[in-house]
Amino acid sequence: MARIAVIPGDGIGPEVMGEAVRILGVLSEHPELDLEWEAWDLGAERFLRSGVTISDEDFHRLAEDYDAILLGALGDPRVPGNEHARDILLGLRFRLDLYVNYRPCTVRHSRHSPLRSPLGAAMDVHIFRENTEGSYAGVGGAIRQGTPDEVAIQEDVNTYKGVERIVRAAFDFARGRGGNRLTMVDKANAMPAAGGLWRRVFQEVAQEFTEIDTEVMYVDAMAMDLVRRPDHHQVVVTSNLFGDILSDLGAVLSGGLGMAASANVHPGRHALFEPVHGSAPDIAGQGAANPMAAILCVALLLEHLGWRWAGARVEAAVQAALEEDVGTPDLGGDASTGQVGLWLADHLRNDRNLWERDTHG
Repeated sequence: MARIAVIPGDGIGPEVMGEAVRILGVLSEHPELDLEWEAWDLGAERFLRSGVTISDEDFHRLAEDYDAILLGALGDPRVPGNEHARDILLGLRFRLDLYVNYRPCTVRHSRHSPLRSPLGAAMDVHIFRENTEGSYAGVGGAIRQGTPDEVAIQEDVNTYKGVERIVRAAFDFARGRGGNRLTMVDKANAMPAAGGLWRRVFQEVAQEFTEIDTEVMYVDAMAMDLVRRPDHHQVVVTSNLFGDILSDLGAVLSGGLGMAASANVHPGRHALFEPVHGSAPDIAGQGAANPMAAILCVALLLEHLGWRWAGARVEAAVQAALEEDVGTPDLGGDASTGQVGLWLADHLRNDRNLWERDTHG
């Protein structure tokens, strides 16, 4: 049995996670999919109620008792410092050592991409962002704050171990998916120490994957290239900060944040799946939130658990909805969050490729 911790979170988080759980409910009826999930009270409401963001006991249970975590979104204007979001999300990322942040950026329907060209319609980029080091490692500080002499320093931390394992994860993915091109992105001309390490490690690991073509690009050139040649890139590996920026760019180019799913993974150990659209408190409770990113997180979760075939059927359901122009306002549609979730659930219930799968071959 696969046990899943569901953290609805804040804002639109409970709405989109409600639809993701609806999809889990349909899938759990399949004889091959032994799924169980439990809702967790983590987020702004608990913090405002008790002053607790996340406890050591919570961390221990999430790490030891579950096979995966589904996280809705975190962020609430009643917590202007975002302490709870930082402690929960970054805490899980660092304490569980979720060093792979995987962001697929795939155009599922050309009308949802701002790239109005055949090249844009062909965009299918898989970004591997290092998730535990870089500029987000929390190394730095400030002195003379609030004065004209204030100095702020934020260090960019890169270790051989950290770079090697994310680069290897990207190569393994490219090989496993039959890809033939992997691009490493840095800013070695301005950051020669970090860039030198990334380039050296990339070249070393590439020697074990000679069937894969490799290229190296500066991050500013890569940002332009994603717009100019979105069909050229297949798998991209980069640092924490550059990956954060490029994956959001890729999300917008491929259909918007409402379609953007992500996986935070330590292969073989822990995994957290999260739609990256944020908590969007301005539309919370209106039924306007797009649940597709959360539901595509379910597809990534199934693949992580070894049920790639089932994840593919969830993706096919989303594709079918887009073909039928079933969508929330961000996609130009007039359906509500719940209506989209219901449509996808019904489509899966009637998907013969899901229910009549040959279990022997």
